[in-house]
Amino acid sequence: MAIEGSKSPGGVIDTFKFILRISRPRFWIYTGGTYVIGYTLGASCFTDFLTPAYYLYLIYFFLPANIFIYGVNDYWDEETDRLNPKKGSMEHMLESFERRKLLILLTAVAVLSAVLMLSQTPEEALIFLGFLFLSYFYSAPPLRFKEKPFLDFSSNYLYIMPGIFGYNLVTGSLPDILLLIAGFCHIAAMHIFSAVPDTEYDSEAGIITTPVFIGRRKALGLSAFFWIILSLLTVHLTDFHPLSFLVFLYPLFPLSVLLSERIRIERIYWYLPYINTSLGGLLFLALINNRVFHWI
Repeated sequence: MAIEGSKSPGGVIDTFKFILRISRPRFWIYTGGTYVIGYTLGASCFTDFLTPAYYLYLIYFFLPANIFIYGVNDYWDEETDRLNPKKGSMEHMLESFERRKLLILLTAVAVLSAVLMLSQTPEEALIFLGFLFLSYFYSAPPLRFKEKPFLDFSSNYLYIMPGIFGYNLVTGSLPDILLLIAGFCHIAAMHIFSAVPDTEYDSEAGIITTPVFIGRRKALGLSAFFWIILSLLTVHLTDFHPLSFLVFLYPLFPLSVLLSERIRIERIYWYLPYINTSLGGLLFLALINNRVFHWI
């Protein structure tokens, strides 16, 4: 066993593996991808993508940001996670001996975040601080938004904040209000849908999430509602571009579970990261294609 803090190859490799497990790579796209989309929406020319700041925050929102989000979550959910079957199989189960290593890692990200804020404009710093605030208090007491119905999915706006930051970084302004509303609808639906499989375990642990509070079926209906609103806004904002109709894949997830007993949410939930990555990639390509003609 490698000694913690050792500089041996084994220690470095073990630490690297620990960082990857904590940061949940399949979810990196939720912050990093959002940042790229927001930045691309605001970019006015190709040279905007050549600035050091773009790449600095690209790296930050892909890795350190996710270490912070999921590290805080794992740190405060150690006991309740033991009741959740997906921990230890689909996601890393934090062991007691890893808590000190995780705390050091979280402190390092917090220091890095503070250093980055020193060079930000007041508006950038406010958005960045909002991201950190929601990321921390989603899981951490005394606020612990994840245990408060309706505030649980609303606080997940933290996943939209990187996009707002990216847009502001390149433009100095905020995105259109309809884009902000569309972002809220998406994260609300995503959070509610992802919390439904945990309803039984959250209830046993005394965690009152939105699905626990209103019930699984109503939660699935609310998730479908938010995704339908997102789909309509997306079609409108893209002037009925044919590819925009692919967004209607999202409400099919909760609706299929509601309408068919054979479809298990515990299984199809894990396909969402692939859908998000695919549709997000298409959106990025569409934006770049549109920007090419605009920039020329």
